[in-house]
Amino acid sequence: MYGLKTEASFDSAHFLTDYYGKCENLHGHRWRVVVHLAVDDLQTEGTMKGMVLDFGVFKRAVRELADALDHTFLVEEGSLAPATLAALEAEGFSLFIVPFRTTAENLARYFCDCLAEQGLPVSQVEMYETPNNCAVCRPLQR
Repeated sequence: MYGLKTEASFDSAHFLTDYYGKCENLHGHRWRVVVHLAVDDLQTEGTMKGMVLDFGVFKRAVRELADALDHTFLVEEGSLAPATLAALEAEGFSLFIVPFRTTAENLARYFCDCLAEQGLPVSQVEMYETPNNCAVCRPLQR
């Protein structure tokens, strides 16, 4: 088995709905995402012969996802009143609305799913909410 690893980071704000603790309040993180790829065999033809995947292709895919979330307010769909969303947008805030609770676990799954949809052989995604705490997602075997 062969593997590659790259990482990216982004800053964003969020809050947890229906949570009873400090994280129910709006706060921010410097998220760090570490993505692992794994294959049984290296490519045998073309410009990527002898590779899992070109590092440039891999890094670009991960960084594009991270850049889309950078300096945004991550909002769980339905967690804020429409008038609140409209007011935030009118003030020029960058909102990234997602159909899931904005936990580290769900963000790890989001990266895992998006990269797998691009055809990358994702084996694991680690989403660090703090330097010492991360959630891990491994894709389901299909």
